[in-house]
Amino acid sequence: MKLLSYTDESRAGWGVLANDGGVIDGLDLTGGRYGSVRAVLRGGALDEVARLASAARAGLDLDRLRLLPVIPDPGKILCVGLNYEAHRRETNRAPTGEPTLFLRVASSQIGHGEAIVAPPESDKIDYEGEIAIIIGRAGRRIAQADAWEHIAGYAPYNDVSARDWQQHTTQWTPGKNFDATGAFGPWMVTRDEIPDGAELTLATRLNGEVMQEATTAQLIFDIPRLVHYASRFATLEPGDVIVTGTPGGVGFKRNPPVFLRDGDVVEVEVGGVGCLRNPVRAE
Repeated sequence: MKLLSYTDESRAGWGVLANDGGVIDGLDLTGGRYGSVRAVLRGGALDEVARLASAARAGLDLDRLRLLPVIPDPGKILCVGLNYEAHRRETNRAPTGEPTLFLRVASSQIGHGEAIVAPPESDKIDYEGEIAIIIGRAGRRIAQADAWEHIAGYAPYNDVSARDWQQHTTQWTPGKNFDATGAFGPWMVTRDEIPDGAELTLATRLNGEVMQEATTAQLIFDIPRLVHYASRFATLEPGDVIVTGTPGGVGFKRNPPVFLRDGDVVEVEVGGVGCLRNPVRAE
């Protein structure tokens, strides 16, 4: 099942992507009992939504909707840095025994099709294609063996970074949280569609040219380890997002460097999940 968030004529909503490419209105489908994808997850209602959707007809045209981030209002967005060996090497960072985590704020996010905004404060805006996991069941100190049971699904993510601001200090927060830089979508694919531990492919394209390619088999810290580690210091709650890291091939480490410019188009594709596409607009 594919779940997405959107606005339709200024009304925020959520829906299920039907097999014919249309969208089933989630509010209508559930009689208004669940007001968002996050509410579905908090209510433990994925199975109910899937059952209702199997007998429903799509009433919305996907192309007429403005897509929002899959989870517009996550309680936490935990991003993982330096989690592919090729990326760790290209940044000349030393290996670490535990994952490198930083926070992204929800207000920095955009949906599929929305413009990544290149701000005047930075001329070093860089793509970072990643795979996001969405938490579906709350937990604290989750064992790695139990981690999959806490995952609701997967989605593409573009953790766009202002590299100059990221390097102002040892703390990355400013460079990772400019408005309209965290692209998340177009939808999430629920866990039941992908076998636990399956090798997912990830590719980032800039104006049609492949810039990054990797699979989850190349993660330094795999998904169960990330869930376990994060849940040791914070309770993971339904709708929380863990962005699992970007592979090698980022723009600022190329020779010459490649940064996003007005008119560019960036795509992040996760095999079996979907393709996130965003144009770039100078502010």
